[in-house]
Amino acid sequence: MANRFTILKNSKIRYFDTLLLLILMLIIIFGLVMLYSVSSYDGSVNYGDSAYYLKRQLGATVFGLILMGIVAFLPYHLWEKLRVFVYLFAVLMLLLIIPFGTRVNGAKRWIYIGGVSIQPAEIAKFAIVVLLAQLLVRLGSKINSWKGLLVAVAPSVPLIGMIYIITGNLSSAIIVAAITFVLCFVASSDYKKFLIVILALIAIAALYIFIVVKNNEGGMGFRGERILAWLDPDAYASGKGYQTLQALYAIGSGGFMGKGIGESMQKLGYIPEAQNDMIFAIICEEIGFIGAVCIIVMFLLLIWRFVIIATNAPDLYGALLVVGVMSHIAIQVILNIAVVTNTIPNTGISLPFISYGGSSVVILLIEIGLVLSVQRSIKYRDVV
Repeated sequence: MANRFTILKNSKIRYFDTLLLLILMLIIIFGLVMLYSVSSYDGSVNYGDSAYYLKRQLGATVFGLILMGIVAFLPYHLWEKLRVFVYLFAVLMLLLIIPFGTRVNGAKRWIYIGGVSIQPAEIAKFAIVVLLAQLLVRLGSKINSWKGLLVAVAPSVPLIGMIYIITGNLSSAIIVAAITFVLCFVASSDYKKFLIVILALIAIAALYIFIVVKNNEGGMGFRGERILAWLDPDAYASGKGYQTLQALYAIGSGGFMGKGIGESMQKLGYIPEAQNDMIFAIICEEIGFIGAVCIIVMFLLLIWRFVIIATNAPDLYGALLVVGVMSHIAIQVILNIAVVTNTIPNTGISLPFISYGGSSVVILLIEIGLVLSVQRSIKYRDVV
């Protein structure tokens, strides 16, 4: 046994994380199964095809897996050279929404090219990971100063502003900001600044909620109404609180074991477009608390594999790329479940690999390709 360890330690065999791919495929397959179950009624009623959403998501997933494989075999340092191009491409796509964007359900967030929809906000999430990872490496210890921190945050500000102003997509803007925060936090050794930022954000949020409640939403727009609906969904059951209440009904009716796959009642038009942001509620209804816990555990296992790869990455740039992808997925999972359970105010955040959305799944799989590219540079002798 000792000889075998010595041979393995001194070998130059590349590390391959089979478990990461297995977990990823389990999440993807589970997501496709649940997507079909959740969307079959809507697909039949609106498109005459119960598999309408499944077919489109499956196509995007296959395309994303192909891109994931290509990115995985590219040297990850290539993205250091492409970072500015990727960032400017994200900016350009966001700007193109102004003249060419298509409005869906009151939101102008998509560009249609040949019948294929692209959501530029998803590209922005990928762009900030690629750009910021390299910028933080260049800054080095300067990130510990306020000036260095501001320099690191600067590229995110235009993306956050354009996402919010052009598309009105607050959730994607928050995710870009959160990815930036996590990457800067990991790269820094001075955590006091981040504690100050967190406390300031909590204070601002608390003040905003206080103003909304005091004015009873008056003049605060639909976001103010969403906060009031979050605090008292029953009072807004016919408006902004409707979707939240239906989601909570779904979660409650699922109980411990669930009603069974395909047996949801809330997906029959009670939760509008349940295959999108509220799919976790239907998962709880159909496979119960046990199913919900299994999904959360699978995501935790995925995050764990990211941590292993980031810890053993050959350099800081590779580690930060993995941390950026990890933060993107973890933040969306946390926020999606928090919204569905009414822990935070309702805002449109998809559940990675499970909610319907071609742009999201393609970008997420490209990001997984980045992680696999970093993983390929790890030697067995380096793994801890």
